Amino acid sequence: MADLVERTDPDGVDFGWVMQVTFVTTILVGAPLVAGLSILVDLPTWGSRISFAVRVGAPIWFLTAVAVFLYAKYKLEDDQPTDQSA
Repeated sequence: MADLVERTDPDGVDFGWVMQVTFVTTILVGAPLVAGLSILVDLPTWGSRISFAVRVGAPIWFLTAVAVFLYAKYKLEDDQPTDQSA
């Protein structure tokens, strides 16, 4: 059996972390946002409800992923030591 991997040392942005934080943030913030916005729209059938959730949820997921990636990249640049010995 293979050894369990508990730590990673990625070069650059840790995309696994970005995916996990995107998922959790979208569930905690995006799902209530989509539910709140659905109150303003007439959704008589399950098909229309699913279509609305996808049309509104997909941009929220995308914007959350971009924001988390940019945050991770910003924090990575802050953590990089600057070489000013020249």
